Amino acid sequence: MLDPARPLALVAGTGRLPELVAASLDAARRPFRVLAVRGFTERAMRRRADAVVDLLDIPGTLRILKEWAPAAVIPAGGVARPSPAALLNAAHAVRNRDLLKSLAGGDDRLLRAVLSLLEENGHRVLGVHEVAPDLLGRVGRLGRLEPDAEAAVSIATGRAMLGALSPFDVGQAAVVAGERVIAVEGPEGTDRMLLRTRALNRKPFGFGTPAKGTVLVKLPKLGQDLRIDLPAIGPRTVRRAVEAGCAGIAIGAGHTLVIDAPETVAAADAAGLFLIGVEVAP
Repeated sequence: MLDPARPLALVAGTGRLPELVAASLDAARRPFRVLAVRGFTERAMRRRADAVVDLLDIPGTLRILKEWAPAAVIPAGGVARPSPAALLNAAHAVRNRDLLKSLAGGDDRLLRAVLSLLEENGHRVLGVHEVAPDLLGRVGRLGRLEPDAEAAVSIATGRAMLGALSPFDVGQAAVVAGERVIAVEGPEGTDRMLLRTRALNRKPFGFGTPAKGTVLVKLPKLGQDLRIDLPAIGPRTVRRAVEAGCAGIAIGAGHTLVIDAPETVAAADAAGLFLIGVEVAP
């Protein structure tokens, strides 16, 4: 159990998520401090920052966290992966073998190495889902529409396919029409995958009507460490899904952030897309 007398340390990266987590913690009257990552943290959170660090200043970050002695460290928001040379220098600065080994791996391996480094220095690391569960999508229909029979087949296909890909360091999302997988998320992220899908889902040669029952399915990988890579959707995801010809979006309930939930649901309703939370395999 967390010590309520000790503040949390919210490490703020890019996007709206740090601001939403801060609002959730404020509403719960949970004390916290903000550690902003220079060049990534948005203006709203920079104004609340108690300290600012460079992304690769690992010794400086550890010094600040040691001084704060937080009840837990909460990573929120994104950062760009450093170049191999920069990461190599940072790893040497703290003589961390896990960071050095992560140079040859994907983003999952790098993020796990960062978490291990924090834990080795005595810090407990919690995910957004553990401190702000109100930001997660629930089971069942989130908007006014429900998937039809064709979309239900697409959802089942997407869940099975993403589950089979879980051992590999690939994305968390796919666009599926019935039993046909149209696109799988890679390092480019969900938005760019959906842009790719616009042409792939219209035949021939990018023209025509999108396949019926096309669904964006977004789920965490089996065994994924949600503290560092929690799936998320927002209003922009809905817009991109519409452009890609999707009939709806299925997300992992209790395991997916819904950024700006009222706006996201309203956008889906206005576009005629269903938005549903599905159970995630343990």
